[in-house]
Amino acid sequence: MISFFRRALSSWLVLGLFGLVLIAFAVTSIDPSWINGSNSSGPQLATVGRSKVSATETRQRIDNALRQAQQQNPQLDMAGFAAQGAIDQIIDQAIAFRALEVWGRANGLGVSDRLIDGEIASTPAFFGLTGRFDRTAMENALNQARISERQYRTDIAGDALRRQLFVPIAFGARAPDALLMANASLLLEQRTGLIGIVPSEAIPAGPAPTDPEIQAFYKANIARFTIPERRVLRYAIFGQDNLPGNFTPTEAEIDAFYKANAATYAANETRSIAQVILSDQKAAAALVAKVKAGTPIADAAKQAGVEALTSDVAKAKLAESASAAIADAAFTQPQGGVAGPIKGDLGWYVVQVAKINATAGRSLAAVRAEIAESLTKQKRDETLASLVSGVEDEIADGASFDDVVKAKKLVVATTPAILTDGRAPDQPAWQAPPEVAALMRSASQMTTEDDPTVETIGAERYALMQVSQVVPATPAPLTDVREAVIAGIRSERTAKQARAIADAILAKAKAGTPLADAFAQAGVRLPAPTKAAARQMDLLRQDRPAPPPLKLMFGMKKGETRLIAAPNNAGWFVVQLGDVIAGDAKTEPALVNSLRGGFSRNIGDEYLQQFVAAASKDVGVQRNAPAINALKAELGGQGR
Repeated sequence: MISFFRRALSSWLVLGLFGLVLIAFAVTSIDPSWINGSNSSGPQLATVGRSKVSATETRQRIDNALRQAQQQNPQLDMAGFAAQGAIDQIIDQAIAFRALEVWGRANGLGVSDRLIDGEIASTPAFFGLTGRFDRTAMENALNQARISERQYRTDIAGDALRRQLFVPIAFGARAPDALLMANASLLLEQRTGLIGIVPSEAIPAGPAPTDPEIQAFYKANIARFTIPERRVLRYAIFGQDNLPGNFTPTEAEIDAFYKANAATYAANETRSIAQVILSDQKAAAALVAKVKAGTPIADAAKQAGVEALTSDVAKAKLAESASAAIADAAFTQPQGGVAGPIKGDLGWYVVQVAKINATAGRSLAAVRAEIAESLTKQKRDETLASLVSGVEDEIADGASFDDVVKAKKLVVATTPAILTDGRAPDQPAWQAPPEVAALMRSASQMTTEDDPTVETIGAERYALMQVSQVVPATPAPLTDVREAVIAGIRSERTAKQARAIADAILAKAKAGTPLADAFAQAGVRLPAPTKAAARQMDLLRQDRPAPPPLKLMFGMKKGETRLIAAPNNAGWFVVQLGDVIAGDAKTEPALVNSLRGGFSRNIGDEYLQQFVAAASKDVGVQRNAPAINALKAELGGQGR
C-alpha cells in the first residue's frame, strides 16, 4: 500500500479528488485517538496569504493517511511512514492546498452551501433508521471522530474548490505523438547476451569454525542475533454479544420507514451511463461523432486523453451531481443513444446510455421482512456504536483497563512478550489468535504509560487493549543461536570465495576469453552460462518480476561484461551483453495507444504542479521551519 500511496501523493490530480475520501474515513472511523484538539489550535506550520496552516490539522491528515496505508500493510508504523517520505509530502501538500483555496477565493471561485449540503446528505455515515440523512446520526459520527461540523464543512468546501481548479487544467492535457512513439520504441528495444552464475553452494565450506571464530562473528554481527523489542498485551474483546436489549423494530417503525422511503419502493428508472468531460467544445463534438460512428466511448475517450466514467444513476442524482440539462438529455436518449456536448460546471459533457433499468414498485407486504431486517441491523449497529463510544468516554474520563473490564463484564486475554509480527520468541509454540495482528498496529507504537485504546479487530468486533510490559531489544544468548552463527560464518566464507572466482572470470572475459571458456577454467565445477534475451517492456511486468541480471543488461554497453550479486549471499552473476536491437513502435500501434492515457495524465499532473507553484507564489507562502521540524520529530520523521 505504501508504494501506491506514495505514487498517489505525487499526483496532484489524485490528491485533488482524494480529500473527501480521507474525510469520509475519519467520520466513519470508530477510533478517534489520532485527533488531539481542534484544527485551529496548535503551532502554525505556515502562513498562506492571511490564512494559517496549523500543526494540529496537518497531524490529522498525516495520521488519517497512515491509517489508510495500514489497511493494506498492518505492520506499517509512523516511523516507517516517515522513512518513505510521506510526512514531508503531506506537509507540503497541506500548505499547497491552502494556497490553492486562498488563490481560488481571491479570484472569484466559491462553493455554494447547497453543494456542501448535498455532500453531507449523501454521506452513508450520516444516515439514520429511515435510510436517509439524519442530523443526530451526523452529530454522533462527527463527535466520535472529534471533528466539528464547521471544520467538516470547511474541508468539503476546500475539496470542491480545488476540483474546480484541477479538472479543467488536467483533463485537457494530451501527449504528443512523437513522445509516445519514442517511448514505445524504447519499450520494444531488445537485448541479448549471456548470464552465468557462480553459486556459493558450489564452493566448499572448509573446516568447521573454531570457538574463537564463532565468538568473534557473534560479536561482530550482534545485531543479526538480537531479539527486537517485544510487548505484552492485555485485551478484552467485545461486540454484538455484549449488547443488551431487543432490536426488533415495531410495526409503527416499519410503516414509518416504508413511507419515508416511498420513492425507493415506487416504480423507478435508473440508467447505466458512460460520461466523458472535456474542456473544449470542439473536442467534445468530435468525440460524439466518433461514438455515433461506432467507436466505443471508452476508446474514443482514451484517444482524446481522458477516461469515460461509468455509473448507474437515477435522474435526480445525475441532476444533482452534474446538472438538470445533462440529466434531461441522458434520460431522453434510447438505449445506446449519445447526448452532447452539454455545458456543465466542469466542462463539456458527452453521455451515452448503455442500459435502461426499469424497476417495478413494491408493496409494504412485499418488503416488510426486508425493512425489518434492515432496521434491526441499524438499531444493533447504533447500540454497538454507543457501547464503543461509551468505553472510549470512560477511558477519557480516567477509568483504567481493569475498571472498564469489570464494569462491562469482559473477558481478559494476555499475550506473551510478542514481536510486531505476533511471534513470541520465548514461547515458540504459542500461536497468536487472529485478532493480535490488528491489535499490534497500534500496540507497536504504545508504551505502558499510554491509556488503553479501543481497536477494531473485525466486522462488528472490537477490543479494549493496553500494553502491560515492554521488553527491550536483547541479544540472544550465543548458546541459543550457535548453529545460526556457524551457518553465517560458512555463508560468509563461501560468498567471499565465490566473489573471488567471479572476479577472475570477469577479468578473463574482459581480456577476450569467451565467457563459456572462462567459466570452464574457474577451477570449480560451475554451470555453463546461458543465453538470455528480453525487451525493455518485459522488465515492467507486475506478474513476473524480471531477475536482477536481466535488468542489468539494460544498463550496459554492447560487448560489456559485469558482475551483480545474487540475493542472500547466494553467489554472483556474470552478465555479458551481446546485441542491442532497436524497437520500432510503428509495428505496435496498440502499445502506442495504451501509453497515451498514462502520458496524458502525467502531463496533466505537470500542468497542475506548475499551477500550484504559481498560485503559491501569487498568494505568498511563508513556512515556519521550526514548527515543521518539531511536528516531524514528534511523529518520528527526520528534519530536512
